[in-house]
Amino acid sequence: MWSLEQYAEKRPDFRAAVIAHKKARQVQLSEHARLLFEDEQTVRYQIQEMLRIEKVFEAAGIQDELDAYNPLIPDGRNWKATFLIEYEEVAERRAALSRLIGVEDQVWVQVGTHDKVYAIADEDMDRENDDKTSSVHFLRFELSAADIAAAKDGAAIRIGCDHPALRVKDQILPATTAASLVADLH
Repeated sequence: MWSLEQYAEKRPDFRAAVIAHKKARQVQLSEHARLLFEDEQTVRYQIQEMLRIEKVFEAAGIQDELDAYNPLIPDGRNWKATFLIEYEEVAERRAALSRLIGVEDQVWVQVGTHDKVYAIADEDMDRENDDKTSSVHFLRFELSAADIAAAKDGAAIRIGCDHPALRVKDQILPATTAASLVADLH
């Protein structure tokens, strides 16, 4: 991590690079739902921004941010994503979040003809209640060795959602997105 002073100098170029990097790692599931696949670069940016905003410079505070965000970095056997449900209008968002309870458990990826891999959601805390789900979820897609081998061999990567209020069937990831995700795998 950079010090606050170092980051102030590097921020414009780093921010531009991360924004470009994120474009290849975003998947629009619907008009109001998208996934941002995380990696070391996206997480580093998030941590640096939090340290900057909160003016954290002490070792303990920096470690707290690292501990909070490092679990979002894929480990070579999985993909990790931030799942965002986005509605600008408050009443519309409230109604949608009540219809979408459980949606985070219905998002999946599929490599080639292998089985769908459903997300393991919100391992840090429960993000829904009996009335609504959250507008932000953290997902992990744990891949088999066969999934990883097929992805590295260029098999199509599909994404979808089986929730009744957000049906996304068999969306094939663009080549740039697939290549970016394959680079996360060991």
